[in-house]
Amino acid sequence: MYLRYAERKGYRAELLDVQPGEEAGLKSATVRLEGDFAFGNLSQESGVHRLVRISPFDAAKRRHTSFAAVFVYPEIDEDVEVAINPDELKIDTYRSGGKGGQHVNTTDSAVRITHIPTGIVVQCQNERSQHKNKASAMKVLKARLYELEQRKQREKLDKLEDAKTDIAWGNQIRSYVLHPYKMIKDLRTRLETGDTDRVLDGDLDDFIKAALVMRKKAAGPISGG
Repeated sequence: MYLRYAERKGYRAELLDVQPGEEAGLKSATVRLEGDFAFGNLSQESGVHRLVRISPFDAAKRRHTSFAAVFVYPEIDEDVEVAINPDELKIDTYRSGGKGGQHVNTTDSAVRITHIPTGIVVQCQNERSQHKNKASAMKVLKARLYELEQRKQREKLDKLEDAKTDIAWGNQIRSYVLHPYKMIKDLRTRLETGDTDRVLDGDLDDFIKAALVMRKKAAGPISGG
């Protein structure tokens, strides 16, 4: 859905890492998007998304409920300093988990970096070069550490604000129901649509705009002298 959104908006999309699920589907994926207002728009998507559907992986064709957590981090400008102590990093290399074709690595070029103080783990396996994968992973780590610090500062300022969005598993922002009826509903803005195919194909503008408007109203008017 987000790759199709990026395509619609003309954003440059780069798939940095994909971890397959234990039985089917995806366990996680990391995507880098570049384009005008990419972070401002997609930051409204941070939170938990709930999907109700007939599972294509269930031979009995039963209805399943799944949850996906979306985290959006700004890419740090090269001029912004994010201090990282090398002694606080655990760096592992491993072989890419691709199933075949041109993406199979012949060496252990994939890189996983764990920031020990925070427990943040990032990984990259899209390049054949271990050096390039490490550089990409470090960039993601810096972005996550920066966003973590920014979030701590925001929480100090507005922890009593009802409209504050907390990225946690208990905070569902949107439901996608594909069975027994079709309906996508944003639980924050109450915006809903029955055109589920259009939204899942990346047309998120209405939901993102509604979230931005709600956020602006919650912030209140800005007064000046």
